[in-house]
Amino acid sequence: MPQYDKTDVERRMKGAVESLKSDLSGLRTGRANVTLLDPVVVEVYGSNMPLNQVATVSAPEPRMLTVQVWDRSNITPVEKAIRSAGLGLNPITDGQTLRLPIPDLTEERRRELAKLAGQYAEKAKIAIRNVRRDANDGLKTDENKKEISEDERKRLETEVQKMTDEMIKAVDDAATHKEKEIMSQ
Repeated sequence: MPQYDKTDVERRMKGAVESLKSDLSGLRTGRANVTLLDPVVVEVYGSNMPLNQVATVSAPEPRMLTVQVWDRSNITPVEKAIRSAGLGLNPITDGQTLRLPIPDLTEERRRELAKLAGQYAEKAKIAIRNVRRDANDGLKTDENKKEISEDERKRLETEVQKMTDEMIKAVDDAATHKEKEIMSQ
């Protein structure tokens, strides 16, 4: 059984890019976006649950999010979770709805968020390079077991490198786009 599996390598590399895009969507840009509250976890019913499992999040205005809490008894825990999430948001309670005005970002905060986007991108690149290393190790193992020739190994390593370059470019593009979005709002 060969160690190298092109579809698995591609799936893992794409997974790193998708994970980055998910992380970047949680970075605030000064405009209301429902994905902003995705990382918020609320302690309700004796366990920790994602906010979207106890409330509906919507963006009725460009600079306002609303959180419609389904169970009245969960309003205080939801409010507390949003305040302590480190997003710089202060909920205003209005019955079973929490209003979250999105404040303007300061220049300093924009730079911090842009730097954070860069750190997320670097983690994704490291993950992609680790997948490349695993794939190349698998190819060497296959060659040592005489399952593939040296020429075949070299050809496949070139293919893996090409895939790696494409994924790194996708990471750079996503990070650059997010940094521009953060700095231009």
